Amino acid sequence: MLSARTGTPHLPLRDAREATRLLRYALHRQGFTHTYQSNASGMSVLSVLTELTVWCKNGMFVWNEDGHESTHPADDPVGAARLISRHYRSPAPGDDLTEEEADQAVRAFTATDSARD
Repeated sequence: MLSARTGTPHLPLRDAREATRLLRYALHRQGFTHTYQSNASGMSVLSVLTELTVWCKNGMFVWNEDGHESTHPADDPVGAARLISRHYRSPAPGDDLTEEEADQAVRAFTATDSARD
């Protein structure tokens, strides 16, 4: 089990592949269900939409938003999914998860999915 430093809001992730997998799951919960992930050489890339590709490298998620580079810490995939969703998707009334619900969903997915790795 990984240990967290005091005051750290999220556990550090083992690698870019794992961080991107959790981002992909969080984005699926936001309605982005047709994604493609590829991993190589300490970097991971997630194709979300024709106009949206997210890279995970050096502990950060990186994507282009309206011609500007956006970044978000890789140890917060739920937060990154929320930012991406706000920009690229208009949510239907009442379908957005609260931060606590999204965090619980990612933790539950991580617990059940780790048995497959």
